[in-house]
Amino acid sequence: MSDDKPQPLPLLDDEALDRLDDFLESDGVDADALDLIGAHGFLVALAVSPSDVPPATWVAELFHGEPSFADDTEREEVLGLLEQLRTTAISVLEGGGLPELPFDLELGGVPPEETPIGDWCAGFMEGVFLDEPAWFAEDEEAAATLLLPFMLLSGLFGDEPDMAELAKDGDRLESLTAQLPELVLDLYLHYRVPPETPKPKPRRKQPAGKRRR
Repeated sequence: MSDDKPQPLPLLDDEALDRLDDFLESDGVDADALDLIGAHGFLVALAVSPSDVPPATWVAELFHGEPSFADDTEREEVLGLLEQLRTTAISVLEGGGLPELPFDLELGGVPPEETPIGDWCAGFMEGVFLDEPAWFAEDEEAAATLLLPFMLLSGLFGDEPDMAELAKDGDRLESLTAQLPELVLDLYLHYRVPPETPKPKPRRKQPAGKRRR
């Protein structure tokens, strides 16, 4: 049987990712700011988010304040690349595509929180926390189910007994990791693509000779 699953699409090219990585690791950025992997997850969450978070809000959260840009040109370049990542994610997901994530989709027996997978999911959850009520407003149970893989892989909820128990299942964690791009698309479809309203079917016309009397 052929595997016709669509190939994930990059949200930025390697050169742009390297540029962001260099800036996020520079002395001009707060030590608590998100790194490239966390920022990638954060911006993908904003692409999925049921509410539109103002740029000033998410930029301040991503950087944990205001970074020190060398000049206006650098500011426009860095913020432009971050916005490009977010809008490309929207475009890919809107077209039913899968986002390419900047790491291998396997844990290899290592706890998620010790891998880029955990960092990315933690960044994704930071994006959720920006407007958490909006994510759970419509259908809390469905939202909790759809977000569970990201919560579990993030390592942020290890103190919760139920999550700690789920985290013991290595096979489950590996399976969720492999499915991350599809899980992102599932979330986007849930929050951003309204279900189609079935069109009313026209009433069938009865042949003249078979009309009820």
